[in-house]
Amino acid sequence: MSMDFDAIIPRVGTASVKWDGRGGYFSTEDVLPLWVADMDFAVPEAVSRALKARADHPLYGYTLADDGVYQSLIDWMRKRHGWEIRREWIILSPGVVPSLHAAAIAFAAAGEGVIVQPPVYFPFFSAVTEPQRRLILNPLRLENGRYAVDFEHLKQCAEQGARLLLFCSPHNPVGRVWSEDELGEVLAIARHYGLVILSDEIHHDLIYPGHRHRPTAMLAKESDSIITAVAPSKTFNIPGLGLSALIVPNPQHRAAIRRAFELLHLGASNPFSLTAFEAAYREGEPWLEALLNYLTETRDYVGEYLRRRIPQIQLIQPEGTYLLWLDCRDLGLDDEALKSFFVHQAKVGMNPGTVFGIGGKGFMRMNIGAPRSLVAEALNRISQVL
Repeated sequence: MSMDFDAIIPRVGTASVKWDGRGGYFSTEDVLPLWVADMDFAVPEAVSRALKARADHPLYGYTLADDGVYQSLIDWMRKRHGWEIRREWIILSPGVVPSLHAAAIAFAAAGEGVIVQPPVYFPFFSAVTEPQRRLILNPLRLENGRYAVDFEHLKQCAEQGARLLLFCSPHNPVGRVWSEDELGEVLAIARHYGLVILSDEIHHDLIYPGHRHRPTAMLAKESDSIITAVAPSKTFNIPGLGLSALIVPNPQHRAAIRRAFELLHLGASNPFSLTAFEAAYREGEPWLEALLNYLTETRDYVGEYLRRRIPQIQLIQPEGTYLLWLDCRDLGLDDEALKSFFVHQAKVGMNPGTVFGIGGKGFMRMNIGAPRSLVAEALNRISQVL
């Protein structure tokens, strides 16, 4: 059952943000939701089995992460990414977004600069502004249908007194899987200007054929300041359980992050999230391989459909993630009209590009982590309205 990605699993009435939160986000529940980044697929059976076994024990008190939790991540990173990490490097966190906030607090004082590269996952912005850090924007460049880092501008940003770079790899929403050369250039700039890098790699397991994710820290020198955020949440569709990890080789950086978490009163001791974390990394790989095949076919289906039937919308070809970045500028609509077109006419709920910052005007983000019949229905609705 958990490997049948075509199965329609009803989620209405389960307090699902994606489905039950439609009314609040779109001002109508009459939309097919392809927005918030979780998938409409059953989790790996090993995860469900482990959670049921844990639920059968009738006490759910404060819980420590035992050796198995840490070792499951160590083994996963070695096998999937060729990266040897150590137990002492790992700090568990309640999520990547709290980790972004903690990094801003730990490595930049109030008023000091933090660099963000839009269009990007929108909590990057609030992680800087809410703790009163200064937001410095280094927009990505769209060149011949593919995004790139503007390295010369990144240097100029660093020269403005920046202390931290929030880096998204693979990139949400534009779908880039950065090359070794690109990562090396980012590291060189950070090294020269003394920047700490928080590399959000939460989508690192969701990579399409022909591309390879390289953990930024694997290419770093020992003196570089790299913190890597990872989680099983996107990989195995368990974001609601709220557990991620930071991989922090530098002991001073680990101490700074821990102080920030203490300031925010954040803990990561949930008996169910720890159980799912370990089970997913231990036994979830066959499910992930099947998922990647399914997502690849869906991505290609969407690309071909747009080329044949909706040429006014171009797909920015994703190299990773289950999030598609759609260039809708040829529809000739301003952003309010574009949102209205999709929500009120096509009745398809996607994230408007404007929430991702500079470079998002005229774009939409589509979540294809759903049975293909739902994705096809969304495309049909758009096509029929046009």
